[in-house]
Amino acid sequence: MRPAEQGNRERFLDAALAVLFDRGVTGLTVRGVAEEAGASTISVYARFGGREGLLDALYERTFESLRQVLEDLPPASPDGVADLLHLALEYRLFARESPVRYALMFERPVPRFDPDPALRSTVLRTTFTLFIARVQRVCPPEADAREAAYQLWTAMHGLVGAELMLASRTPLPDWFIPPTEEANEGMYRRGVSAMMTGLGLRNP
Repeated sequence: MRPAEQGNRERFLDAALAVLFDRGVTGLTVRGVAEEAGASTISVYARFGGREGLLDALYERTFESLRQVLEDLPPASPDGVADLLHLALEYRLFARESPVRYALMFERPVPRFDPDPALRSTVLRTTFTLFIARVQRVCPPEADAREAAYQLWTAMHGLVGAELMLASRTPLPDWFIPPTEEANEGMYRRGVSAMMTGLGLRNP
């Protein structure tokens, strides 16, 4: 792809992400993205083939954002367990930054949108390879690091998913977790730490 074409594609994807952040899934239309980019709907169709292609490209971009978060983590320290907990906390912040983006990645907020299987395989493998590498450092020799990473991720995903669901609704006055950042982060931190302990993840 020529630099100018790549630049135009990125401009549309930036616009699509802005629409997703500001207007949610309902605003994520070809027309909405074109208006945000200051372009015509025809130009969006020309580059992505329609809403389905645009959604596939945006799905890929969201995973690139998560991969960037993982790549930007501080270099590995002697305390691999602390490093892994830091990764988990950054993952939570990524989800909280845009629940709609997070939902596009891991749920089905757009009716009938099913990302291309080859694309899904690529982005998941590329992103979670970085996660598995962090788990590998603290994984017992007899354990499967990929399996441990998957189990830890499902715990992280479940904890942050429940937090996002509760945050999207009117707070319950008698709920045992106060609706504060401190309380929610503490619950998440304790849950992830317990899962890591249960999986036997420890420093060599």
